[in-house]
Formats: sequence, structure tokens, C-alpha cells
Amino acid sequence: MATQSKEAPGDLAVVRAFVNTREIDEGLDHISGPDDLASWLVQHDLLEEGVTVRPADVRRAARFREALRELLLGNNDGHSMPIDAGRTLNDVAARARLRLRVDADGHARLEAAGKSVDSALGRLLVIVYRAMENDTWPRLKACREDTCQWAFYDNSKNRSGHWCSMEVCGARHKARQYRERRRKA
Repeated sequence: MATQSKEAPGDLAVVRAFVNTREIDEGLDHISGPDDLASWLVQHDLLEEGVTVRPADVRRAARFREALRELLLGNNDGHSMPIDAGRTLNDVAARARLRLRVDADGHARLEAAGKSVDSALGRLLVIVYRAMENDTWPRLKACREDTCQWAFYDNSKNRSGHWCSMEVCGARHKARQYRERRRKA
């Protein structure tokens, strides 16, 4: 996990926080049970208090989180999203019953209908979609360090950030490269 925060703008901060509910380097999962997931979704205004959350919802949320992480890793190094991650994202969209709504002024918006966990996950997916539309999405990345993969927002001018923290993960990477060059020499 990064020693310093690289917050994302607006609602994209919620997606970043959702991906970061799993701390790979610490072995922690902050949405590992129904109560944890319900609390997190309510705290982030994605779910109404009192909605029942089941273990199957937790498993779907965890798969969705890791599919988002795959997208963020792709934002970092350009690798293709695994097929399973795409299926998971499509499943979330279908279960959330995403729909297009047009207001009286003729402005369209995508929204998730309902009050279920599936709808809450759909609301996160809508945020991702909006970020893709307004070009803030490519700056949300997952740390390149395999033992970290913390989601961060790349504020660099040329969008070249690779690590959540240059002081921690970047330094680890550079130290490994140095040791490898020394070993080969």
C-alpha cells in the first residue's frame, strides 16, 4: 500500500477506494463478509441501510473488484484485460439492470435501477463508464508492483506514473533491477 495518497477526482475516488478494499501486501480484505460489504456500500452512499447482503453478494463484489483492478493494471502497462474480467464486468452490468435515462432537457445518463447490492455495484460501474467518457479513467491505475497493486490516480503531466509510491514500490522495483544487473555482471 502506498505511503501517500493519490486521490482520484470526484466519484472516481469511490472506485479507487473500492479497489483498495483489498490490501494485497498486507493480506487484508475489508469487504470479506456481508456486514463489511454492507457497511462499505452504505458508507459510500451506494446502498441504503438495512438492505440484506448475502455471502454470494460478497463473492460477486470481490470478483468485480478484481476485474476493476485488471482494468487499472491495463491503464498502467497497456496489457489486455483477461476474458474472465470482461465477463465479470458484463455480469455486473446485467445484474444491475443498467439503463439510459433522458431528462426533460434531453441530457442522457446511465443509471443502475433498484436498491440491491447488484444495483450498488452497478453504480460503481456507471462511475467507471463516466470516467471513460470524460477521459479521467486512463489516469486511474493499479500499482505495477505485484505485491501491491494499490489503485492510485496518476497526476503526472504525461500520465507516466507506474507505482502508487515511488518511495516504496518504485524503490523496490529499482532495487530488484539493480540486483539483477549486478547478478548478470
